[in-house]
Amino acid sequence: QVQLVESGGGLVQPGGSLRLSCAASGFTFSSYAMYWVRQAPGKGLNWVATILSLSRGSTTYYADSVKGRFTISRDNAKNTLYLQMNSLKTEDTAVYYCARDPAGTTRGQGTQVTVSS
Repeated sequence: QVQLVESGGGLVQPGGSLRLSCAASGFTFSSYAMYWVRQAPGKGLNWVATILSLSRGSTTYYADSVKGRFTISRDNAKNTLYLQMNSLKTEDTAVYYCARDPAGTTRGQGTQVTVSS
């Protein structure tokens, strides 16, 4: 069955950086577009970033709110998805999920990112 396991969250000061990882199993990872979505306290799931499959050039897309600060990447040999987050802001505080669809219907258990001084 599909398993997605996120890691790398934590508490960071504004302006800091974190790198999230997502270990995928149970499906042919390299054939799928992958996504990061997030859920801020008291809010719904919001799409953050997309990376297409290798056959589609691993093209990336970002929400306007994170463009220029976050970088999504993938290592198909390791079945792992990444999200490098730089210049973090307090409004980036959320639970971050990797997902196999942009709505987050198939997603992991999430990793908490808290940006606070």
